[in-house]
Amino acid sequence: MSTRKETAGEDPIIESRAQLISLFEKGEKPADRWKIGTEHEKFVYRFLDHRAPSYDEPGGIRDLLDGLREFGWEPVEEGGKVIALAGSDGTISLEPAGQLELSGAPLDNLHETCAETGRHLEQVKAVGDRLGLGFLGLGMWPDKTREELPIMPKGRYGIMLRHMPRVGSMGLDMMLRTCTIQVNLDYSSEARMVKMFRTSLALQPLATALFANSPFTEGKPNGFLSYRSHIWSDTDPHRTGMLPFVFEDGFGYERYADYALDVPMYFVFRDGKYIDAAGQSFRDFLDGKLPALPGERPTMTDWADHLSTAFPEVRMKSFLEMRGADGGPWNRICALPALWVGLLYDDTALDAAWDLVKDWTMEERETLRNEVPRLALRAPVPGGRTLQDIAPQVLAIARAGLAARARLNSIGENEGGYLSALDEVVSTGRTHAERLLERYNGAWSGDISKVYGEESF
Repeated sequence: MSTRKETAGEDPIIESRAQLISLFEKGEKPADRWKIGTEHEKFVYRFLDHRAPSYDEPGGIRDLLDGLREFGWEPVEEGGKVIALAGSDGTISLEPAGQLELSGAPLDNLHETCAETGRHLEQVKAVGDRLGLGFLGLGMWPDKTREELPIMPKGRYGIMLRHMPRVGSMGLDMMLRTCTIQVNLDYSSEARMVKMFRTSLALQPLATALFANSPFTEGKPNGFLSYRSHIWSDTDPHRTGMLPFVFEDGFGYERYADYALDVPMYFVFRDGKYIDAAGQSFRDFLDGKLPALPGERPTMTDWADHLSTAFPEVRMKSFLEMRGADGGPWNRICALPALWVGLLYDDTALDAAWDLVKDWTMEERETLRNEVPRLALRAPVPGGRTLQDIAPQVLAIARAGLAARARLNSIGENEGGYLSALDEVVSTGRTHAERLLERYNGAWSGDISKVYGEESF
């Protein structure tokens, strides 16, 4: 989740509907300026006992952040505590229970993305080894209860933790026990955004299936392959899901703004502090009638903050965010952006991907979304097929899209090689989650602690 900083300079008060739309319009860039922003989270644990470290304890999260400063990262504070780091490779931030996230810098190509990922993992491992900390690449804590996990000192998390049980049964699990990989992508126009949004939203369950990596809860198989994805089905219905309106005639910036206005608020940030506005209306805020700040009207930064509190499968801010994938090993971190860049950044690839899904009904898309956490590639798609049937075609489209981009590394290779981590999944139909379950029931003899030795970075 994003880390809020004090805004420097002018922050206009919103006085018109056009200003709401302008945030999306300002995201438009010509194709030659499109960038790739990759975000990935991992669990932090102590080597000694696999416990999740607290913020303040010796050798804990605070010391981890402090140690990373030797690589040029600069601290970002909230309430006198370092809660993030900023640097040339983006931002390192904390998720609610101490999951460590890199929100990478906007980069030109996937070679740069994978190099950035490698630098980050090398840095955290160097500091972690000194502190006795390891890093686990899964979509969900395999063995921890909610009660065993620490809470990080970020104001927005306190507000969210109080609010989540009011609106869903698994919101606390989402915050405390999950990790993801995401990629943020640009668009050139409203029409291009619409086509990218529709295509990626329809295919987001395929990403969930390909990256399924959360089959355990509290030390036992949970009956799902992506339990992280299942958690989102009962987190908060007002801010999650497959957004049927995206596929309706007339969808564009204005319709998404209306959706976001109807998402209940979490907070307002003022004078370095988060003010609890959970469940209140941004529409009331526009009218100066927000109970949390009576008489005040929102700024453009307030609007950007609010957009970050919607959690659909694909999210729009001034770019599009792909949100369907579980956290995983390092090669998957490179593969996730490769999949979406290949499908969405090349015109021919985008046309081909849209042709695959354009005739699906909303009911069919919802059925797929509901089934994929449990079935992964066996989940049904229209025409009596499964995701396994269309996955080779989608991967081929993505690979062709990357070849067409012709972003070459120093030895003349294009970006298509980053998809190789998915080739075996697609060819066999067996996800990483299923391989973990095989080991759990076989070589591990039901001992979940073995996962730390085999799935750590």
